[in-house]
Amino acid sequence: EYPNAGSVFKRPQGHYVGPMIDELNLKGYTVGGAQVSKKHGGFIVNFDNATGQDVLGVINHVKSEVFAKFGVDLEVEQRII
Repeated sequence: EYPNAGSVFKRPQGHYVGPMIDELNLKGYTVGGAQVSKKHGGFIVNFDNATGQDVLGVINHVKSEVFAKFGVDLEVEQRII
């Protein structure tokens, strides 16, 4: 439905990213034009002309929330340059 770069986070050993994001109610979390997909929490979509900074803002927020709640340091699948 929206442009995206596929799955954002690697699956941490013993955990699934989607259910952690669901439990934290982060689906739909938005920074600028980037948003955690409302369909699949492991994807970040560009719903309104997102910038790279918007995407990084969403990534950093999700990583912070997941670490605070579960003690899991999510690793980004994409290479950020």
